[in-house]
Amino acid sequence: MDIQLTRKQKAFIDAKADEVLFGGSAGGGKSYVQLLDAFLYALQYKNSKQLILRRTYPELYMSLIRVSLGLYPKEVASYNSANHTWTFKTGSIIDFGYCNSEDDVYRYQSAEYDVIRFDELTHFTEHMYTYLLSRLRGATPYPRSMKSTTNPGGVGHTWVKERWIDHGKVMEEFTVGTTSRLFIPAKVQENKFLMEADPDYIKRLDALPENERKALRDGDWDVFEGRFFPEFSRETHVVEPFIIPKGWRRVYAMDYGLDMLAGLWIALDTMGNAYVYKELGESNLIISSAAQRILEVNGADKLEDWVAPPDLWNRRQETGRSASEIFAENGLYLRKVNNDREQGWLDLKEWLKPVLTEQGNTSPRLKIFANCTQLIKCLGSVLYDEKKPTDMANEPHELTHFPDALRYFATSRPLPAERPVVREYDEDYVDFDSQVNSLFEEF
Repeated sequence: MDIQLTRKQKAFIDAKADEVLFGGSAGGGKSYVQLLDAFLYALQYKNSKQLILRRTYPELYMSLIRVSLGLYPKEVASYNSANHTWTFKTGSIIDFGYCNSEDDVYRYQSAEYDVIRFDELTHFTEHMYTYLLSRLRGATPYPRSMKSTTNPGGVGHTWVKERWIDHGKVMEEFTVGTTSRLFIPAKVQENKFLMEADPDYIKRLDALPENERKALRDGDWDVFEGRFFPEFSRETHVVEPFIIPKGWRRVYAMDYGLDMLAGLWIALDTMGNAYVYKELGESNLIISSAAQRILEVNGADKLEDWVAPPDLWNRRQETGRSASEIFAENGLYLRKVNNDREQGWLDLKEWLKPVLTEQGNTSPRLKIFANCTQLIKCLGSVLYDEKKPTDMANEPHELTHFPDALRYFATSRPLPAERPVVREYDEDYVDFDSQVNSLFEEF
């Protein structure tokens, strides 16, 4: 076999996580590497059992079975078209299956597999996936995993995004409970074999409507109809954390309620660019406890402003005190900002919009550290209000708190960090400060 792989395809084959997702743009070579990985596993682990799934049989045949017939050497394996099964001389088998409805998963009720593979995972429901997880079992000591490939979009887009993408880890294993997961992004531009064989393929993707183009060409998981922040893109707005320079201005913005405290730490450079570098999201905190947690997370950061919405200044009927007063009693002195929602969203959208930089490229004025996973998830998921498209929908409510906190930052008219003062010296200037300071050091 003449096998050539991209770096991402090799990473998929080498992946050892319990649940692996190879996803992104169309043309990333996902189905091919799924078949190749299954072939190599069948050869390496004798008498192993694998299942490869598509949503419908026509899709299964066109994208997988037909390709496997041309890929797998007949010297080592034979295909049974009645059972849709490859049988290897090692005793291993690869079953091809489909789940056209929720009830189809029960056809595998008594089955045992070492590896289960989903092709186009977003075409499946979460129930299908989690039920088939229970079929991953057996008496052999072989490594077991769920290995999936997909493009963004489809009925399963949201749950797949939540399971892998919203955690913010790319090409790096992360653990949820006792399960390890890995997301490998695929880009059509990275598939040099396709680009060389069909250079016009990218042009055909460019001709698609905007949302489809972003999903299939760019592998953008935050593209879907009805989202409130079409300006937001992980590729554009999310950056790896770095040490905030000492002279940058730091501010804090929050949305508070008993259901959720959403706090954001934001640094501004001398050019007026903002970086969200830290977040805090916790529920069921009374005001004094919320203040304590904010100060704990803040640590030694020296903040110049603490902004919050005006409802925290409303006096409570039972106590006569406002939330802002209780925050102040616990060491947090907040500044009230405007709560005009429509204007606030316009301000925030301006921050998110890419603009021309001094270097001649385009970049948004606001970026977010990759460790701020809750904010990233919410900005990519919130919808617009169908009754008032200029406003963000209040449901699902759990997604609204962090965008609200970021809106309060945007409407607070934050100032950039001050540029350091550089003195211009001439020949007649005498640096007398250093002489005076040296005298003081003697005492």
